[in-house]
Amino acid sequence: MYIVINGGGKIGEYLATKMLGSGHQVAVIEQSKKKIERLALTLPQQALMILGDGCDSVFQADAGAAEADIFVATTGADDVNLVSCEIAQLVFGIKRTIARVNNPKNERIFRRMGIEAVSSTTVISRLIEMEALEGAVHAVLSLTKGELVITEVTIPHAATGGDAQAGRRVADIALPDDSLLVAVVKGENLAIVKGSTVLNPGDVVMVASKQGFEDVVRDALLALW
Repeated sequence: MYIVINGGGKIGEYLATKMLGSGHQVAVIEQSKKKIERLALTLPQQALMILGDGCDSVFQADAGAAEADIFVATTGADDVNLVSCEIAQLVFGIKRTIARVNNPKNERIFRRMGIEAVSSTTVISRLIEMEALEGAVHAVLSLTKGELVITEVTIPHAATGGDAQAGRRVADIALPDDSLLVAVVKGENLAIVKGSTVLNPGDVVMVASKQGFEDVVRDALLALW
């Protein structure tokens, strides 16, 4: 696949490295000369780097957006990510756009524009990788069209400071109806959740739930620690 990434910060660099390592073609648009110079040293030579504004169709064209399968916006500004994804859709006809959302309140705006809004680097990279797997991409699309969302919850440290509440098995955790623990990030490792999986303080849990129930699910999880 050919992937265009708007934003050459830490998230953009991580995604570019991971996607290149998986055999995909990648172009990165970044308007900071210093970041471009750093990317030139850290990314493999096959990466295409464009110095410019990702919200400008000229620079998207230079990045090969017309041939791109996926456009990803990873900057720290939600408005920039929204506009650049809209241009990718309207000007270049890219069917799949994914954006980093820094303010959860903006997620509905992105979805209304047909942009997949996520807040985790790991989730973004997994969404892209699943595109190449037969059948997997359909599961992701039906998840979005069915108005289900992925909520990211960081397990807090136990208030008592003791060991009694340090870890909890997923099988022993009661969540609200229409919600499901799907994955957990422990350090740099992403794992699919099973009943025997133990959640510990500091773990980042991905929860699938109906749109609008994100806060209910988050509160239910946090109340356990």
